[in-house]
This record gives sequence, structure tokens and C-alpha cells, in this order.
Amino acid sequence: MKFENLKMKSTQTTANDQVIMTKIEPVIEIINLKKSFGLQEVLTNVSLNLINGENLVVLGKSGSGKSVLIKCIVGLLNPEEGTIHVLGENLSTLSSDGLGELRKKIGFLFQSGALYDSMTVKQNLEFPLRRIKKNLSEKEIEDKVNEVLENVGLTHALNKMPSQLSGGMRKRISLARTIIVDPMIMLYDEPTTGLDPVTSDEISSLINDVQKKYKTSSLIITHDIKCAHSTADRIIMLQEGEIYKEGKVADFDNSSDPFIKSFFN
Repeated sequence: MKFENLKMKSTQTTANDQVIMTKIEPVIEIINLKKSFGLQEVLTNVSLNLINGENLVVLGKSGSGKSVLIKCIVGLLNPEEGTIHVLGENLSTLSSDGLGELRKKIGFLFQSGALYDSMTVKQNLEFPLRRIKKNLSEKEIEDKVNEVLENVGLTHALNKMPSQLSGGMRKRISLARTIIVDPMIMLYDEPTTGLDPVTSDEISSLINDVQKKYKTSSLIITHDIKCAHSTADRIIMLQEGEIYKEGKVADFDNSSDPFIKSFFN
């Protein structure tokens, strides 16, 4: 697939006045996506791009199709119409093995955290490393586990069981387990749902930290306006399975549209 040149930025050199052009490419490109369950159409003609290096927030009420969208992106659901390209790969043409290889480059933070309850925090973090990065030494695995725990502020939780962790700690460990394999894309499904305001702010800050430290491109599914304000480089709002508005945070804050104001005011 040839990526569309969506945006160009230039810098002027003092030596020979050459203009250096840097192409900013979409790592996810969705065109005219449609997904239904029986007679209920959940997504209708949805088209969007996730640009390399950005945090894109997909905002909408419950039932607007947000979680269905993210499941289509990782191939857990197959749309009736439309195309999805992820890192240049057309999902509809990939074999099961090809889809499996692509998923290794994508981090997925579930609402529930999805930790293995029978494993310690250390074992939960080691598991994806041993499955995906099979050539690492025990020392390299240990160093990587310690690194991601330090990044989420939970080095003291190494030998705890998930049942011993608070909801916020579970979410942070889940994030650590996701970034430990160095994904190129992060998908967050309602990352702050069920958390108190302080912990929600911590998770939003961690999303930004992950973007900066690991150079990820992130798609954040949420209905949490505070999370959207904290993390979004750009926002797409869904209403009843269709894109209602796309823009910067300021575009939504300053909108006079009654539907948008019902969220942002």
C-alpha cells in the first residue's frame, strides 16, 4: 500500500537553503467502514486515519460504535463493507498467521485490564515477552520487566497477585504488560472507565508518557471528556455509528453545536 502524504512540514537549512520534507503517514487507514449485527447497523460509512505519532481520541456515547470500531481494527470483527489498512497491511487480505504477526505490533489495553489472576505481576509481564520476543535472555527479560514497572510507578508490585491490586494498579500493570513488547500502535478501550478521578488522571498522564517514551501512535476510545482533554492531539466524535465531527480539542470546546455542548459543557 502506498501511504497518502497527508501533511508536510519543512525546515530551512542555513548552509544551502535546502528544504527538508518529512512525510507524516497514517499507521491506520479506514475507508467507508460498515458493520452490522443482524438488522442493527452499528458503524455506517466510517472513514478515519491515525497519523504516525499522534493520540487520536474517538469519542461518543455508549452504543455509538466505539468498541466495535476498535475490534474491527485488530481483526476481532469483520466488517461487511470498507477497508482497513494497519501499518500498510490490508486486514481483509491477511492470513491467520499474517494477522497474528500484525497483532504483535499492536498494544491493546482492555477495559477490564485482562490480567491472568493465577500469575504474579512479574509472571504477567514475562508472559508476552516469552511469547513474542523469544530470543531474549533471562537478564534482558528481567531488565524489561523492571523498566516497564518503573514507568508505571509500580516497582513494589513485582511479586503481588492481581487480587492484591486496586483497580487503578491493575490498569497500570495492564498498561505495563502492553508496552513491554514495544508496540508501534496502542489501542485503548475506555482506559479510565470505573476509576476514581485521581486515578483516571494518572492513567491519562501515563498514556501521554507512553506516547513520548515509546513513540507510539495511539487510538483512545472513550466517553470521558477529561481523558480526551488530557490526551488528544485530535478528536473524532461518533454519533449512532457515524462520524459527527472531527477536529482539535479547541474545536469541540468552542463549538455551539448542542450535541457537542452536551459533552463538553
